[in-house]
Amino acid sequence: MVRVLAVADEVVDSLTFGVGIEGKPDLILGAGDLPFDYLDSLMMLCDAPCVFVPGNHDPDLSGYRQSRTGWVRAGLPARDPGPLGAINADGRTVEAAGLRISGLGGSIRYNGGPNQYTEAQQRWRSWRVRIGAHLRRRRPDIVLTHSPARGVGDGDDAPHRGFECLNGLVSDLHPALLVHGHVHPFGAHPQDKIVGKDTVSMNVVGYCQFDIEPESRDFTIVRRRYGA
Repeated sequence: MVRVLAVADEVVDSLTFGVGIEGKPDLILGAGDLPFDYLDSLMMLCDAPCVFVPGNHDPDLSGYRQSRTGWVRAGLPARDPGPLGAINADGRTVEAAGLRISGLGGSIRYNGGPNQYTEAQQRWRSWRVRIGAHLRRRRPDIVLTHSPARGVGDGDDAPHRGFECLNGLVSDLHPALLVHGHVHPFGAHPQDKIVGKDTVSMNVVGYCQFDIEPESRDFTIVRRRYGA
């Protein structure tokens, strides 16, 4: 069983002091729109790896790659563009703490800012994730996104409308969980919803700590806070 601490969008200051964390998480998941130093603090506190995707309020991380001599962008040396030592899963499938995670960051395009995509652009990105995951010959345990799927916990306003293509992505990859942020609860307790056949779509704005068994559909929510 892997213990996961998933966070998104709103900083919960008490977490950086270990208050509200049950036991020791094996993995941090960042679903976007959080200061990178906040994720740095959680990684150091928990001594655990972090897998993240960027949100629409995060900087543009495209074009960076890690070479044998360090990070580069456009052929020039660069500093680590994200949380130090964290794994950016945007547009690919990665492995950490025994779990397989497919990631797709960003939100629907609404004002031309970074990490915003039209439905057609995100559909193309999702196809690349699907192909990459199938080549690995094992379905992901978790799909990590910033935005929810359309009609499954998203909003009606333009900035918070989910992506229709995420419904197809989840139906194809059939993970146990879709973990997302982006839609702030504002004092409400958003219910987890089913997307695809039986994948649970979980809004982790604030934080959610859960245990999950790799390569199964078994998970248990340990602790949760709906927003900061």
